[in-house]
This record gives sequence, structure tokens and C-alpha cells, in this order.
Amino acid sequence: MPLHNQITKHVTPTDKTAVNDSIDDIDEILRNYTVNLTPEERQKYGSIDEKNKLFANKIMDYRTSEPGLCSPQVDWTEFEADYADRVTIEAWINRLNSMVVMLRNTKILHDYDNYHNGLVDYKYTQYMAGSEAGGYEVKRDELSQFFKQSNGEAGGEDSAVDGGGTPPEG
Repeated sequence: MPLHNQITKHVTPTDKTAVNDSIDDIDEILRNYTVNLTPEERQKYGSIDEKNKLFANKIMDYRTSEPGLCSPQVDWTEFEADYADRVTIEAWINRLNSMVVMLRNTKILHDYDNYHNGLVDYKYTQYMAGSEAGGYEVKRDELSQFFKQSNGEAGGEDSAVDGGGTPPEG
């Protein structure tokens, strides 16, 4: 067995179903509270930068510690609800981003395994095609399109596997 298997733990069908169901549940819940902005709206409303987040936090600090100093023209119930949602959503985003990084890293290893084991299979196919075993020439010819030689043409028998060409991008 080739030594190209960097990751050998695989998602079970039960866990695939559980994750998909959980994502569906989260999606359904969030649809009640989220808004899709157009590119123009995104540009218009923008995103407050770190300095302005600190400003909003300081306003909330004053609201909490010295409410008598706060403007009566502000709907403070709405301000506090916006603030709480902003903090909650930011925490969710951070958690989800962390999960996305973990998933991307895991996918990279699965991609690596597939690609490098594919190279082993391609080299075997090249060998068998050279021995004139039935069916391997067609397979080799179809796979060689993924390997370009430095002159831009499809690679021959040794183009990518032995370093003579550019391997497919992954």
C-alpha cells in the first residue's frame, strides 16, 4: 500500500447525516434573523472597524454604568438588543470560522491522498500500457491530458510522474 495516506479517519454515514441535519437546523434558525445585503447595500452600510467597535462598546459601558448620561433620543432597548446580537453573532462567526479552517485543513489532506495515490495509479497505468496489456493505453491517453509538458502539449508516458511535466493543480 502506498505511503500517501496522510489521513485515514473518515466520516461515517451516520455522522454525515448528523452534520447535514445540524447545518440544516442552523440554517433554518438563522433565516429568521439574517439579512442578505446587495453589494450596494454592503458598500453603503459597510462594517464598523475596530476603532468604531470600541466606540460602540464604550457607549454600551456608559449605558450600563451611567444611564443618566445617555441621550433620551436613542431607543436604548433597541440599542441593547443590537449590541447583544452583534456580540452573539461575532462569537458564532468566530466559532464557525474555526470550524471552516479545520474542515479546509482536513480536506487538504484528503485531496493530497487522492492526488498522490492517483499518481501511483497513473504510473502503474503507464507501465501496463507499455506492456501492451488491454485497456491501459486508453486510460493512459485520457489521464495524460492532465499533465502538460513545458511546451504546453499533453504529457507523454513520463510527463508528471517522473517530473517531466506539470502535475494537475489541486
